[in-house]
Amino acid sequence: MGRARKSKTSKRDKYASFDMADEAEEDADLPKDEAGRRKIKRQYAELLGIRIEKLRGRILNRERINKTIEGIYFICGGCMKVCHSLDDGLEEDPNNVNNLCGACAKQKAQAAAAAAREASAPARAPSRKRAAAS
Repeated sequence: MGRARKSKTSKRDKYASFDMADEAEEDADLPKDEAGRRKIKRQYAELLGIRIEKLRGRILNRERINKTIEGIYFICGGCMKVCHSLDDGLEEDPNNVNNLCGACAKQKAQAAAAAAREASAPARAPSRKRAAAS
């Protein structure tokens, strides 16, 4: 009895919809290490999917870059994006529940400062205009 022939589709044709070329073009102008971190952040976002909301503010992974520098992948509690401490900054929460990236931490600090200014400013009575002396 004869065998059925396998189709001559290559792996490249099977995964044609998954195109990495456009992502590689975006990262071409970045340094090699930063491009690698961006790729890993993208992979974390795809892997976690909808669970990002559940894990917001948590640390995902710590990596030792050299003896003195430690890189941390985390999900920002404010913007819910996967961030890296070297690229985006990190305001680490001691309870590991609400870690923020640099941009969100700055916004939070500005909002707190504005609220403090409004609370400390005395309430002024509306001023009355004087009649012009003629």
